[in-house]
Amino acid sequence: MKKNMGSADRIIRVIVAVVLIALFATNVLTGTWGMISLVVAGIFIATSLVSTCPLYLPFGIRTNRIRKHAN
Repeated sequence: MKKNMGSADRIIRVIVAVVLIALFATNVLTGTWGMISLVVAGIFIATSLVSTCPLYLPFGIRTNRIRKHAN
């Protein structure tokens, strides 16, 4: 897969994931909403690690810069 996430996008996703995990750990989010928040946090962390968001692919969205190599 081609990388389609920029560094700002990745950092924001990690911050949101940490907040969701903290809300679950402090029992602010419990039950079904707590489980959903953990799943979303896991997806955000996974996509940040591989720098690819599958939802961006069909729409052609790229938040990273396209680098042109000079020969």
